[in-house]
Amino acid sequence: MISLLTVPKAQDRLREHLKARRLLLGFTQEGLANRAGVSLPTLRKFEQKGVISLESFLKLSMVLNALEPLVAALEPKQEEFSSIDDVLSNKKSKPRKTGWRS
Repeated sequence: MISLLTVPKAQDRLREHLKARRLLLGFTQEGLANRAGVSLPTLRKFEQKGVISLESFLKLSMVLNALEPLVAALEPKQEEFSSIDDVLSNKKSKPRKTGWRS
């Protein structure tokens, strides 16, 4: 599957999303930075350029109540079956527990 989402576009979308949540919840940049334990310059840089460490991003997401949906979005989807025939026709091998590419 080819992804049309590039890293810079993803950074912009995440930046815009968290900034919009901050404003919706009524946080100032300083208030959010203090509450999340992230420096104010780090938050400002993130909101302007989308650049931030993963740890700081997760801290901000937690304060803005966005961490659970982010983590849930990464979980593998469970297939839903409507009949026993669907189950029987969908015999898949077990997923690999180790990678094969270096």
